[in-house]
Amino acid sequence: MNRFFIDKINPLDKYIILDDPVQVHHLKDVLRIKPQEEVAVFDSLGNEYFVLVAQLQPKAVKLELREKKQSEEPGVKITVACAIPKNVKMDDIVDKLTQLGVECIIPLETERVIVRLDKQKKLQRLRRWEKISLSALKQSQRSKFVAIKPVSKLGEVILAAHDFDLKLIPTLEGERKTLKGIFDDSAKKIKTVMVLIGPEGDFTPAEVALAKAAGFLPINLGRGVLRVDTAAIAVVSFIKLNEEH
Repeated sequence: MNRFFIDKINPLDKYIILDDPVQVHHLKDVLRIKPQEEVAVFDSLGNEYFVLVAQLQPKAVKLELREKKQSEEPGVKITVACAIPKNVKMDDIVDKLTQLGVECIIPLETERVIVRLDKQKKLQRLRRWEKISLSALKQSQRSKFVAIKPVSKLGEVILAAHDFDLKLIPTLEGERKTLKGIFDDSAKKIKTVMVLIGPEGDFTPAEVALAKAAGFLPINLGRGVLRVDTAAIAVVSFIKLNEEH
């Protein structure tokens, strides 16, 4: 079913208005949806509703609220703090992680990150990543918004990571555990996870030591050296598959 985003939906209203020009164009001119056809809308709180197209207006679409969709059962809430890569677009990482259903994405600056953004570019990229995430939400039939945080320093993220059940840092050096081993050995149900994904060249020893001191567990993602995007997708995919069993 075709899905559209409206920032705030009052469930007590009989009718709501879709007036975003891009979405109106997509509904009317691309999909050619007609009055009395059913579509779905979702809001920034993760609520989703089935609606009927009541009227096509010149610059808006009037929608009739019909039924609220049953909320998805909450799974493991995953936050991924990912170093901004050099050769792989952060755009693609945001897209894929949104499709996989993460809770939050934090673009990271670490000591070995090559891409450095000024204040204006950070804001521009943040707005772009929010749009990419919203598009991925629509495509993947998810309604739970992904929080895209501003570009942050690794130390700030580590020091603020107090309340997670599990904190992971994939790295190439030192004593490490496997993801399977960590989840097999866990004595409690894991509800929240934070994952730090390093840049090309890995985290520095000092960064790994800082993370370990804050309770992050070093993990091994296999014999090969994975690209930033592959590592992020691999860790999240494993966690998502693990929660199904």
